[in-house]
Amino acid sequence: MPINFSDEERLATLRLIRSARVGTNTFWTLLRLYGTAQRALEALPGMARRGGATKYEVCSLAAAETEWKELRRLGGRFLFWKDADFPSYLKGMSDRPPVLATLGNAFALESFTSRVVLAIVGARNASLNGQKFAASLAEELGKRKFLIVSGLARGIDAEAHRGSLKTGTCAILAGGVDIVYPPENTLLYEQIKKEGVLLSEMPLGQAPQSSLFPKRNRVIAGISIGVIVIEAALRSGSLITANFALEYGREIFAVPGSPFDPRCRGTNALLKKGATLVENVEDVVQAFDLFSAPVAQTTTPAENVPLEPVSDDLVKKARMQMLSLLSAAPTKVDALIEAMPYPISAVLTALVELEVAGQISYTTGQCVYLNAQAFSEE
Repeated sequence: MPINFSDEERLATLRLIRSARVGTNTFWTLLRLYGTAQRALEALPGMARRGGATKYEVCSLAAAETEWKELRRLGGRFLFWKDADFPSYLKGMSDRPPVLATLGNAFALESFTSRVVLAIVGARNASLNGQKFAASLAEELGKRKFLIVSGLARGIDAEAHRGSLKTGTCAILAGGVDIVYPPENTLLYEQIKKEGVLLSEMPLGQAPQSSLFPKRNRVIAGISIGVIVIEAALRSGSLITANFALEYGREIFAVPGSPFDPRCRGTNALLKKGATLVENVEDVVQAFDLFSAPVAQTTTPAENVPLEPVSDDLVKKARMQMLSLLSAAPTKVDALIEAMPYPISAVLTALVELEVAGQISYTTGQCVYLNAQAFSEE
């Protein structure tokens, strides 16, 4: 447990990320503005009101304590961004989850700080050959001391987990860590809970939804030193994971496939763009020095630098101009900041106020858009 990170601040962190319309980008901006999660919680209702909301309630202490106790009852625990055993490679991501719910084997969780973490992803409707290759590659990489990560989906993901069960595997879930999806992988879920580790940034009980899978994919990419793609269509979640990996500076590997198989067009496209070709375990192993421990991402992202306070008048002007500049089409946050003649503190504060009020939303990437029905009653 790190110094100056009390149980009270941990609960406040959980409450903040569980509060309505507080995503990871907004969470980190609030920390830059207020220094602690507790102070950010106190400021949230006023920020939502200034953004145009008529009512706003933060996640209650009782709700956070209930989730905390329920996870402990299930045999799990929360990993917080300041914890020493928080996965190393997530620490350098600007949009990293501040809290991860974990279930599983303590040894597998500890190996995030001592082993090279590598993701294997691919098609849900994978061919038999693709599934066999995924299982075999995962097994061989596990024997070479890699920790294999995937998303517990059917097809390639499931086989990657099965292949690495004996050597340590990690499943990143799109829903709550207590929710098995797809149901056909219930036995595999239980095996991973016993032999490996299950991780999720979502609340307990959260059912998987289409909007949550890209969020899951960014964690798969960010937690790993590299991503191996086995069978992926041109428009697939696996390529979304690969794109996140490229954005985070991770290594991309791809298994070639038949040009006549739509499931291989995405992987072949990655190879054309410079991904490392993988035909066997040696193609992967040669890319890494297994005699060195993985380098932890210890640098502080620029997004964590404290923000200087600005006047309410400046924030109001930034908020009004922002509403005139945004539309239903996503706009890069960096482009928005550059287009506005106000200090970054004013722009980011306005962004938070409008998001928690429900007027704008973030995409999984660093983009924002105007909501069509900003104040519809739930």
